[in-house]
Amino acid sequence: MKTLIVCSSMHRGNTKMIAEAMAEILDADLMEPQEADLVNLEQYDLVGFGSGVYGGRPHKSIEKFVFGLPRFRGRKAFVFSTSWRGKPSYNEYLKNKLTCKGFDVAGDFCCKGFNCFGPFKLIGGLNKGRPNKEDVEKARDFARKLKSQECI
Repeated sequence: MKTLIVCSSMHRGNTKMIAEAMAEILDADLMEPQEADLVNLEQYDLVGFGSGVYGGRPHKSIEKFVFGLPRFRGRKAFVFSTSWRGKPSYNEYLKNKLTCKGFDVAGDFCCKGFNCFGPFKLIGGLNKGRPNKEDVEKARDFARKLKSQECI
């Protein structure tokens, strides 16, 4: 089965680092939202959607991409994010939108990411060095779990 990861990693490459670790395990193609083509999307059995978190929601490029998707049947998806808090609840918004588009959401992953945006810049940022090796390995473990569940 074919896997695609659509990832928006805007500032520090935090989310891209996690996406690359998952793509390695899942033997997945990796694209940014503006590169992903709806026609090509139909070639994939499993699609991952990843983004940093901005105001509790995914980056607008991922959000716009998901809003533009037609309804799918028989497609599995997963969601992942990086944020200064690393809260799983940040993934709920995107999971709900994908479910409304007909995807079966097989799981989600989140971890902390370095953030020096806005007021955090004044204090040198939060979560320096994150995602770290442990976060990347947890992302790989998540991908292995997806693989073992025969999502792909």
